Amino acid sequence: MKHINVSLFVPHMGCPHSCIFCDQRAISGSGAGITREEIISACETAKKTPHEKENSEIAFFGGSFTAISRNIQKMCLETAAKYLKDDFSGIRVSTRPDCIDEEELDFLKSYGVTSIELGAQSMANDVLLKNERGHTPEDTVRASALIKDFGFSLGLQMMTGLYGSSDEKDVFTAEEFIKLKPDTVRIYPTAVLSGTKLCSLYRSGDYSPPELQNSVSLCAKLIKLFYDNNINVIRVGLHSGGNVEESFVAGVYHPAFRELCESEIYKTAVFEELKNKPQGNYTVFVSPGEVSKAAGQKKNNKIFFNNIGYTIKIRESEKAEKYRPQVTTE
Repeated sequence: MKHINVSLFVPHMGCPHSCIFCDQRAISGSGAGITREEIISACETAKKTPHEKENSEIAFFGGSFTAISRNIQKMCLETAAKYLKDDFSGIRVSTRPDCIDEEELDFLKSYGVTSIELGAQSMANDVLLKNERGHTPEDTVRASALIKDFGFSLGLQMMTGLYGSSDEKDVFTAEEFIKLKPDTVRIYPTAVLSGTKLCSLYRSGDYSPPELQNSVSLCAKLIKLFYDNNINVIRVGLHSGGNVEESFVAGVYHPAFRELCESEIYKTAVFEELKNKPQGNYTVFVSPGEVSKAAGQKKNNKIFFNNIGYTIKIRESEKAEKYRPQVTTE
């Protein structure tokens, strides 16, 4: 049986700031507040699908959950909590680093919340200021420590390619995240959405969004960096749906973005193994389930190596570790 996450969006409710890149209507596909009936409907639908309770959660995303009115928080959590005993293991909420304190954490714990994600986005203060985030890196450090002290699972979210950022600053953000020891991370390359201040900066020429291949190369490095530090990357790239496709103007939005990044990880790793070997035929062993990633989308990795004189066959092996292919001569 598989795990199921019931994703419920609380679009832009409670958020005290309008970040220059944000259009929650496009990201969540709705501009209205969530209702009790919507929560019940989503949970009832999900529980009918065979799944492992221990790996399944009810998740409130989209707005800054802990900044919305306490009455709405209570309604959401009371409704969701009824499904915890038999169907789901816990509740996950997403919020801002500056909207966390001891009282709020006590409240969340009393209703069965088990995981809290912080939309930190960057750990470079100048980037946060330019994007009008309204919080500091220190807020993220403080909130992360509190969340872990209260026994919650900690998730951190980062954005790459923000206005005023760079590859170096994005890697710095990842390194600062690692110091905070989160359980999970999400990586979102910046997408320019219509109607945002970032879109105005893009149209005026003051902001140049990263191109797809540049973002793939960077995010591949970040995924590997988190993996090497035992941090689970649970999302890479914006989810499809809502009104993202209609609102997308520029930047990075690809329905298989994570697959592209993981294929890049394998391409880089195999190249490092082959670059000092003579041209010829080789077998690449990868961990189970990773063959298609190692081959690349539309087998682009195999084509790349063939074009530089290396013909590779990719096979599964229980001895191979994820992202660490083993290369042998045929």
